Amino acid sequence: MKILLVLIAILMGIGVLLFIWTSVQVLKIEDRFPPAGQFSGIDGERTHFVDLSPDQPVERPPIVFIHGASGNLNDQLTPFAPVMGDRARLIFVDRPGHGYSERGSAENPAQQAERYKLLLDDLEIEKAVLVGHSLGAASIAAFGVLYPERTAGLVFVAPATHSWPTGVSWYYDLAATPLLGSLFTETLLVPLGQQSLESGSKSVFAPQLPPENFVNDAAISLVLRPGYFRHSARDVANLNEFVKEFSSRYGEITAPSIVLTGDKDYVVLPAIHSVGLERDVKGAKLIVLPGIGHKPEYAATQAVIDAIDSVSGSKVAVLDQPLQPLPPLQPPD
Repeated sequence: MKILLVLIAILMGIGVLLFIWTSVQVLKIEDRFPPAGQFSGIDGERTHFVDLSPDQPVERPPIVFIHGASGNLNDQLTPFAPVMGDRARLIFVDRPGHGYSERGSAENPAQQAERYKLLLDDLEIEKAVLVGHSLGAASIAAFGVLYPERTAGLVFVAPATHSWPTGVSWYYDLAATPLLGSLFTETLLVPLGQQSLESGSKSVFAPQLPPENFVNDAAISLVLRPGYFRHSARDVANLNEFVKEFSSRYGEITAPSIVLTGDKDYVVLPAIHSVGLERDVKGAKLIVLPGIGHKPEYAATQAVIDAIDSVSGSKVAVLDQPLQPLPPLQPPD
């Protein structure tokens, strides 16, 4: 009995030390990667964003970029801001509960879409083109359904928008669990996560390699903050149930829409999500990028820009190009 009590005391002591160490590391992460932009909204519902305007006025609508799971606005800012700064007003958004945006009540993609709408209200933007990567594509699809009058166009990049037959990674399920998730993220997440940021980035980019300094440039360490990782985990763990129901409304989208996917994307299944969007969104155009994985915004940046130009009203040949076949065209059993 005494041995058991000693072991429990040792484990509790280790847990306390890990909690303290995690708290120190979080302060270091936030000191290294402070907010890059501005805040919109009220306490508890604030949205962090970067707003870049061209030097000369342009007629095309503003473009809003929405990142995917475990990311922040720097993930989209890094590839697009340097090459698109003079084309339109560019707005890069931290999804609720990510980066420096507060979670508030935005627990699912539809509620997150409402936050984008409130941001557009604050910025006095009537209509915008929305570009969503991966899980962020589910929230721009919800925006297109719920706010058609505010949607100038939609560009889905490696989207995760439909129900799929498999589960998610164990650490998302664990972190999304109320009590165990807090214990895990407040003690073990940071030491484990710091060891896997580089390898995790490589798996997301495969078969391409991440750009040099990607982890630093995209401030990926921000996701290791315990509360924010739990938000991301809930996003991932709950997405399947949400899109299982909400995807039936994609036929209500009226805005010009383009879907871009790599045929080597093994993070999400293009045959389910991308093909599903082409099927469900009226007039949507599917563009398959040969040899590209889950990060077309880095590996095929110009293709994404061409798609943005197309839905913005610019005459770009991308819509007239023959589409590459995407095997398999039917979702797996």
